[in-house]
Amino acid sequence: MINKYTMTFNKTLLCFIIFLFFILEPPLVAQNADNSIPFSTAPIDAKVEAIMSKMTLQEKLAQIEGIRPMLIMEDGKFSEEKFREVIPHGIGHICQFSSSLAMSPNELRDFVREVQHYLMTETKTKIPAIFHEEAITGFATQGATTYPQQIGMGCTWNPELITKIANTTRQNMRAAGATYALSPMLDISRTAHWERIEESYGEDAYLTSLLGVSFIKGLQGDDFRTGVATTTKHFAGYGSQNDNVKELYEEYVMPHEAAMKVAGSKSVMPSYGKYKGLAVAANKEMLTDILRTHLKFDGVVISDYGAISLIHSGHKQATSVKEAAVMALKAGIDIEVSKPIAFPFLPEALDEGLIQMETIDAAVRKSLIMKAKLGLLDKNPQIGVDQDLDFDPPAFRQLAYEGACQSIVLLKNNGILPLKKEVKKIGLLGPNGSTVHCMLGDYTYQSMQSFWWGNSFNPNDPKIVTLHEGLKSKLAKDVEIMQERGCDWSAPLESIVKMDNLGDSRLAKVKMIAIKGVPQPDLNKAVQIASKSDVIVAAVGENIYLCGEGRERKGIRLPGEQEAFVQKLIDTGKPLVLVIFGGRQQLVSKFEDKCAAIVQAWFPGEEGGNAIADVLLGNVNPSGKLCVSYPATESKIETNYKNGYGDVKMQYPFGYGLSYTSFKYSKIKSPKKVNINDNRFNISLKVKNTGGYDGAEIVQLYVSPKDPNSSLKFTQLKGFKRLELKAGEEKTVTFKVSPEQLAQYKNQQWIVEGGSFDFKIGSSSSDIRLSKVIKIEGEYKILPKGRSVFFSLVE
Repeated sequence: MINKYTMTFNKTLLCFIIFLFFILEPPLVAQNADNSIPFSTAPIDAKVEAIMSKMTLQEKLAQIEGIRPMLIMEDGKFSEEKFREVIPHGIGHICQFSSSLAMSPNELRDFVREVQHYLMTETKTKIPAIFHEEAITGFATQGATTYPQQIGMGCTWNPELITKIANTTRQNMRAAGATYALSPMLDISRTAHWERIEESYGEDAYLTSLLGVSFIKGLQGDDFRTGVATTTKHFAGYGSQNDNVKELYEEYVMPHEAAMKVAGSKSVMPSYGKYKGLAVAANKEMLTDILRTHLKFDGVVISDYGAISLIHSGHKQATSVKEAAVMALKAGIDIEVSKPIAFPFLPEALDEGLIQMETIDAAVRKSLIMKAKLGLLDKNPQIGVDQDLDFDPPAFRQLAYEGACQSIVLLKNNGILPLKKEVKKIGLLGPNGSTVHCMLGDYTYQSMQSFWWGNSFNPNDPKIVTLHEGLKSKLAKDVEIMQERGCDWSAPLESIVKMDNLGDSRLAKVKMIAIKGVPQPDLNKAVQIASKSDVIVAAVGENIYLCGEGRERKGIRLPGEQEAFVQKLIDTGKPLVLVIFGGRQQLVSKFEDKCAAIVQAWFPGEEGGNAIADVLLGNVNPSGKLCVSYPATESKIETNYKNGYGDVKMQYPFGYGLSYTSFKYSKIKSPKKVNINDNRFNISLKVKNTGGYDGAEIVQLYVSPKDPNSSLKFTQLKGFKRLELKAGEEKTVTFKVSPEQLAQYKNQQWIVEGGSFDFKIGSSSSDIRLSKVIKIEGEYKILPKGRSVFFSLVE
């Protein structure tokens, strides 16, 4: 079948060697921006102009539209008849092509090749499509490695690991013929009530920016021809109630800016939200003034799915879908996905003088430049690779395991963990003890299949390890595990789980998938097991249908009757280890003081069961630190450590996380004064593992202005280092800080102000171990080209 194509696929071995090199030795993440690499070059421009000169208006419009693969399929297979009917002029993008299908890796690659062959031989323009997909937890396709959800990876504070993981995603996507990702999600998330917080790296702009850059360097790399083009989303301020210009520029825009200037990302997706009352998809201030003019972004702006038509049908800010198309294109959106709803009205708008051909051509040009950069306009583009594909090899699973281990945050421990050898009876109780549905976050293949498409997925392709399986495989043979659900995720405590009347139709489908084959909970049995256990491991929290886009919960307590269930287990008097799964912080204030230990597991991915088991048993020393502040109440007020928490009570602060060992900070050294024009200055210290376990400490650098009238935030993260230390080992950490990291957006310009600043080093935002006051001499320094230094260098 492959041999009938005119495309060449004889570079497989070389490509895999290159990919494996990047997995083993990820490229160093650049810390600062010099000059952004231009989106286009003269040879690409010439090629694109030559193509456009021969295109009709309909052919041009096809290049700035996207469709889902089902529209060109019949009975689950590629259909030439559907193709001629639906996209006779070709197409720009095939949208979420793998997460909406159930194909093996080889079948998926061959499907992509079929579509591309047809486009390149049977359409007049002969232009292949971009196949794009989600990628925050790996390549969202059947059989591919499923990594921890992004909020969990945020808690690793490990840029190098994130780059390695993104490299594996790049390998899988390119092997299937995909060249474009709708990832990473770089929204700053400051309330646990937002259902999409799980997709973010948390509440801090610095941490999100550095981890986002690391992700892009792994997925996209330095060469679009072998990498996967990344899309930063959602530009900008999505999930927040923010119209403050200063905060928007300094905080919410920063991750996108760093992605563009440091990592070379050339695709942006605007949010569904509003800015200053106007839908972002139609917002010229956001998409032209800020993105194009201020940030100098020269790449592609791709719509969120259906966002353009929502200007009319949702926001009610356009009188028609045609007007919505004009507003979006004029504001700065180049491509409409996942279905041509608004852009097909552009010819009509053109005839009526509502839009100019130059505006349409500009969008088409950017779409084609991206295809050229990705190698799709080459004479013989390489589409996929020639060999049997394995999207979940042992090396990838190992990275999934490492990611899960490092994402787990130990919130409390009275000494019960790691579990002692004397423990012979473990009661594994709760709805998440023996299910795969608590391991998977939104925009995994499994979640998309079940929630968006109402389909079951195979939990063994890839194999998803439950907590029960993980414990069973790692405990000594003389240790008994007694497992019982005890309660449902969100049904009343003693109720029967019914298969009907489950509320919203989409949620009903996914809930039916989640509970299929699951035994009814037996509360009495769970309490009996608890009473005769040496230790209770209560696996609670959310699952695939309780968190994610379109899955808004009423609050952030443990769902349903789980709080009452946990209390019943506590009432037995046996020590209880609470293991919380989910995509957000969930309240534990009601019984925090009564738990022997609390473990935040998030959605840990396919190796989650093994990782949690190893943390509980002490085979792995927990090292995760919170990338979000952990609330103690259900207040919906947006909070973050930078402003101080005010009247909102926090259970645990940003940057917090316990270990089985202890670390001593000492011997801080720094200059007393630096000049505002200095390149960098050093702050060094020593960190020693003073406990009995090997472990990792995440050393965090914060800065606070000494001037109470300063317009800088109360405190800000400005550097961190994940430090591996054997028991008794000591290492030196040196932060190389630039005064430009203190830049503020004031009076429509970037300015660094002099003064005295407290540079604080600690184990969390509130556990400060060392500090030095440094005076930055000089009144102020204007940055005429904007920010170019984003991060500290760390040794």
